Amino acid sequence: MSDTETEDPTAKAEAYLAEIAAADTPDALEQVRIRLLGRNGAITASMRGLGQLPPDERRDAGARLNALRDRIAAALTQAADRLHRTALANRLTGERADVTLPVSPGLPGGVEPGRIHPISQTIDEIVAIFGEMGFVVAEGPHIEEDFYNFTALNIPPEHPARQEHDTFYLPPRPDGSRLVLRTHTSPVQIRTMLAQKPPLRIIVPGRTFRADHDATHSPMFHQVEGLVIDRTTHMGHLKGCLIEFCRAFFDIDDLPVRFRPSYFPFTEPSAEVDIGCSRKGGELRIGAGGDWLEILGSGMVHPKVLQNCGVDPAEHQGFAFGMGIERVAMLKYGIPDLRTFYESDLRWLRHYGFLPLDIPSPVRGALA
Repeated sequence: MSDTETEDPTAKAEAYLAEIAAADTPDALEQVRIRLLGRNGAITASMRGLGQLPPDERRDAGARLNALRDRIAAALTQAADRLHRTALANRLTGERADVTLPVSPGLPGGVEPGRIHPISQTIDEIVAIFGEMGFVVAEGPHIEEDFYNFTALNIPPEHPARQEHDTFYLPPRPDGSRLVLRTHTSPVQIRTMLAQKPPLRIIVPGRTFRADHDATHSPMFHQVEGLVIDRTTHMGHLKGCLIEFCRAFFDIDDLPVRFRPSYFPFTEPSAEVDIGCSRKGGELRIGAGGDWLEILGSGMVHPKVLQNCGVDPAEHQGFAFGMGIERVAMLKYGIPDLRTFYESDLRWLRHYGFLPLDIPSPVRGALA
């Protein structure tokens, strides 16, 4: 250690800091650190020489050396961070990829466009059609209270839909009640009626969950439901709305549509909706053909459901309907097995998927 460093340890501080700033690689910075703070470094040597000084001088010199060491350590840390960020930026620049052009060497041109899943496509088509009728999209949680999923919809305690063999329940809460994975999108109708005053006109697409799994059922599937509440709506409006939807969705102007009496706890009267089809030669064709195919359920909203939501059934009434999105997608696009929707098979998606720029509309279907 030189006398200059002992008498004034900050004399070379600026030179040390400049040396740190000039280091342009992590290795160069490490060499500077060793020269200054290493076991035989300049500042370390000065610290060891403090013992040779008189007590009064030792205290002042030690304070100055400690301050210098802290400045050098902070500067080394900042320089290391700077070099790390620079190296990362250089690496990202060199490894940049255009994610809009996925390369598939086995295909002509080496580029394959992405495909929209039939579920997403069908939802967009349904929303587009009902959007032209004045419906707005509403959404709600997948995990529901019993009240919204069952009680408010006039579903009695003994109804099969409440049983564990048909419904997914969460573990009991401290009060003994249990949340449920919603079995339909109808809870969104309840939430909307409780939150907003009539008139209402909503369409509700979303995931639903039931304990079933085979070629035509899935434990997770998609539904879309509609709700209209006002002072004048009647069954004729329900029929006109759904007939127009069916003909627009399947793009058949004269598609036969019929309504059969049925029962649902949340509507009265209730009706199943069938569309015309033909099964000649073992092939299903949508349209006139002397046969019928059920596609959705509907009805006038039950007065008890209106009362449960704070709507006076003496002043307001309306209709509701619901359908499985997978079911109508299978019918429209000839998909034979429900399970293939969820197998993440790119070959299947390339066959049944849709081009991203082919936007659905109520007057034009999408091209595969």
